[in-house]
Amino acid sequence: MLSLNIVWEEFLKIIKEEAGSQVVETWFKAVCFEHWDSNQCIATLRMPNQFVQNWVKEHYHELLKRHLSRLLQAQQITLQFICSAASKQQVLPAAPLSSYKASHEENDGLLHGKRRRTANDSSPQSNLPIKRPQAQPSIINYSHQRGASINENYVFDSFVVGSSNSLAHAAAYAVSQNLGSVYNPLYIYGATGLGKTHLLHALANEVLRQNPSAAIRYETADQFMHDFINSIRFDKSHFFRDRYKKIDLLLIDDVQFFSNKEQTQEMFFHVFNTLYEHKKQIVLSSDTFPKEIVGLQERLKSRMGWGLVVDIQVPDLETKTAILKRKAEAHNMILSEEVAMYIASRVISNIRELEGSLVRVGAFASLTNQPITLDLAKRVLMHLPEEKSEGVMLNKVLKAVAKHFAISIHDLRSKKRSKNVAEVRQIAFYLMKKMSLGSLQSIGNFIGGRDHSTVIHAIGKAEELKKKEANFAQRLKMIEQEILSN
Repeated sequence: MLSLNIVWEEFLKIIKEEAGSQVVETWFKAVCFEHWDSNQCIATLRMPNQFVQNWVKEHYHELLKRHLSRLLQAQQITLQFICSAASKQQVLPAAPLSSYKASHEENDGLLHGKRRRTANDSSPQSNLPIKRPQAQPSIINYSHQRGASINENYVFDSFVVGSSNSLAHAAAYAVSQNLGSVYNPLYIYGATGLGKTHLLHALANEVLRQNPSAAIRYETADQFMHDFINSIRFDKSHFFRDRYKKIDLLLIDDVQFFSNKEQTQEMFFHVFNTLYEHKKQIVLSSDTFPKEIVGLQERLKSRMGWGLVVDIQVPDLETKTAILKRKAEAHNMILSEEVAMYIASRVISNIRELEGSLVRVGAFASLTNQPITLDLAKRVLMHLPEEKSEGVMLNKVLKAVAKHFAISIHDLRSKKRSKNVAEVRQIAFYLMKKMSLGSLQSIGNFIGGRDHSTVIHAIGKAEELKKKEANFAQRLKMIEQEILSN
């Protein structure tokens, strides 16, 4: 008799190779292969909740049919999705809060000279039209808010959705519709300026649109630390704890700044447990995966990964072009597709830089009373590095990786399969896919004429190592910074 567990395990191995370990961990590990009707060729899959069911059906339906048909040795199968009843989340008792001592020399107090991020530091992204109720910030009552204010301009309908951020967007919207019951906590990570803060504010605004009396608190990690230190200094730590007891939604931005702040981490641990016990929603953002935050307690890393961890990547050319077009519309700027594509192709790493380039072009056109043409855009943005083709970026990555690991470009492109060369080659594949718009096949062709399946396998290996070893993740960041700075 065919074992459904064995079939499903084989399927997960295939998907891990083809789509990456994060897809498996996020979507398929919670799915159960419930039943196989060999007479009618119907495979029944049980989903943990409606959100996962909708996402898997929309994004992985054909992939499921293709691989399960082969594994089940059936010509054509029909998939049937069923949804489990809402499961209760695990509730852990809050750890006792340690006693605190105020000290001006405490590591948590070293805030002087560090810039504290606010909501307005994140540049809003524009969004392609989607059919969803329009947010009405003008009728929202913010009188119950504490911490940093919610930016009412950051809503889901002003956020461009592309392949680089669709999962984070969908997860944030799902959480806004089901506080404390879909994914808790929701953890969004990605590089600076890609829209994490926008999504946090959009989530809060959507909750307030539905329920203006909802108790919401948005803070940066720096602000949390600053307020906590003051509460100790003025002997008001009990007030600090109490203000989190009655909120429905807590949003903390840039949690990587909790690193090496032991007392602050202890307090946040207590706050987290209290909210989680009462099924209140927690949403966190960071510039890196939770397990890669150096100087963070293991128990906090574990809790941050209890719900759903999603990333936002550098957007592709089409998404950047859509952002520019919508942003231009918002400022009554006439921006042709040709000019938008040009600006998008010149700015690689950051949405803020992308919008800054648009502002410079628009300002120059307005001040000189000229229309925004391709020639004008080229003159204004001539200081930006020229990326004539995807091959330029692929070559930059290859040179940087070879230099960093002291391995020749010839060896990386050769058929050598020694362990050290193979591992560095995997890193090159991973960074090429992340930092360029090249297809898997074009990347494979660039390094020794390898096929796309080899590139997929290499990227998966690099992603696994990145999750397991913090030092490896730091090295990847260092190489990325070297590439972008050059």
